[in-house]
Amino acid sequence: MKTLRLKLLTLLVIVLVSANSFAQDFQGKAYYQSKTTMDMDEWGGRDMSPERKKQMQERMKSFLEKEYVLTFSQAESIYKEDEKLEAPGSGGGFRGFGSSFSGGPKYKNVKSKELLQDQEFFGKQFLIKDSLKGLEWKMGTETKQIGQYTCFKATATKTVDQFDWRSMRRRNGDNDKKEKKKSDVAKDSISSKDISKSDDPMSEIEVPKTIEVVAWYTPQIPVNQGPDDFWGLPGLILEVNADRTTILCTKIVLNPAEKEAIDRPEKGDVVTQKEYTEIITKKMQEMREMYGGRNRGGRRN
Repeated sequence: MKTLRLKLLTLLVIVLVSANSFAQDFQGKAYYQSKTTMDMDEWGGRDMSPERKKQMQERMKSFLEKEYVLTFSQAESIYKEDEKLEAPGSGGGFRGFGSSFSGGPKYKNVKSKELLQDQEFFGKQFLIKDSLKGLEWKMGTETKQIGQYTCFKATATKTVDQFDWRSMRRRNGDNDKKEKKKSDVAKDSISSKDISKSDDPMSEIEVPKTIEVVAWYTPQIPVNQGPDDFWGLPGLILEVNADRTTILCTKIVLNPAEKEAIDRPEKGDVVTQKEYTEIITKKMQEMREMYGGRNRGGRRN
């Protein structure tokens, strides 16, 4: 109990001192590294040679590991990928696939509760405009040091978008071999409808409805901003652990000599998040039917 009181007192002192040190017009930039882990065995890697598996992991690195910059003030922030020139063949189709499902620059206004996101989907530009939704954070007293900043722990349960590739899993997982044996035995009795479903790669993918999120924030920078979708804590969020993705702040610049404008994204057809999800769902269904139709035709030949 004594330790808990000491930590709460420390948090209160940090908040009060830091709040007095930051003017309303201050600006900062936080640099983040985002890394998503993927089990190659879950996606057919068991049948690959070690050399081939290593080659695939290198090709997927630019897809799974990215760097971002969060430019923020008291009320506004914009979160952009810090894109770097890649060596030929280092990303390939993985980056193209990811760009259709991962977001572009994301603008958040925590005062007006406004969210704007620039998003390209299969060559068409959209502007997602919606209300900023927060998480129900559970504040903890556990602390750790990230760089020169004392950070406090907070946890929450987050609803996952059905097209969030970072949480995609293979539906059958470890049961692939058992399912394959079953399908070999019963393949003569499989209907055309079953064939189209089994040949559709999207039918093998699932996304959990919710994930647990652990965030580490520092009251030494008293803004309720953070990377990606995360915000709403009494201090800048420096680390997030969400399912298979870790986002870690590696550098912070406060009140740079030359301030950068936090521009609101403006290009693209304006849609809400719900409308955008419906557009993706419809497009994926069209692709699924097209893919299944080609395979049914191929089997008849």
